[in-house]
Amino acid sequence: MAVSIKAADGYDAGEAMCPYRLVLEHVTSRWGVLVLIELLERSYRFSELRRAIGRVGRGVSEKMLTQTLQTLERDGLVHRDAKPVIPPRVDYSLTDLGREAAEQVRSLALWTNERMADVEKARSAYDEARGLGPRAS
Repeated sequence: MAVSIKAADGYDAGEAMCPYRLVLEHVTSRWGVLVLIELLERSYRFSELRRAIGRVGRGVSEKMLTQTLQTLERDGLVHRDAKPVIPPRVDYSLTDLGREAAEQVRSLALWTNERMADVEKARSAYDEARGLGPRAS
């Protein structure tokens, strides 16, 4: 049974261009999740944030991190503080709205980490029932 999320303004979250769906995609994107979780700890300069995200998994390109930060800034989740000094200094931090979203995303990430063994068992059972060999995650 599909559940449709209808907002007070009449948008349907199941529609591709629904603004709620777009924000959800931004927050839960591969890099959006990592940016939000890292920024929960403190503000970062661009290069620091890129290195911090790289420690979590495969590194993010400069272009992709820039796009992710711009998208999250546009959504009101990230604050970009450009200081007029030489050399230029730009710090990124979470807004109150961003902190709220990041807490939610972090909860999901923690749940995933805690339940990964169960997911792996379910995957193995699924593959075995269908006669599939071991598959990449």
